Amino acid sequence: MDVIKSVVFGAILSAAIALVIGSQGTSAGPLAIQLVTIADVRMFWSWPVFFTGTGLSFALMLLQR
Repeated sequence: MDVIKSVVFGAILSAAIALVIGSQGTSAGPLAIQLVTIADVRMFWSWPVFFTGTGLSFALMLLQR
């Protein structure tokens, strides 16, 4: 259950950061923010931020046990 919660938090974190930085017209170097089109919807996304946010969320949930 903690993994599912962590993935959700990682996705929210990635979408928020990518939206703010990507809308400024930069890829932010190592964050690798890119414009993704899914079914006529364009959004910014960053896999490195997603994996880092998911790992950080999972570690925080483990610490709360």
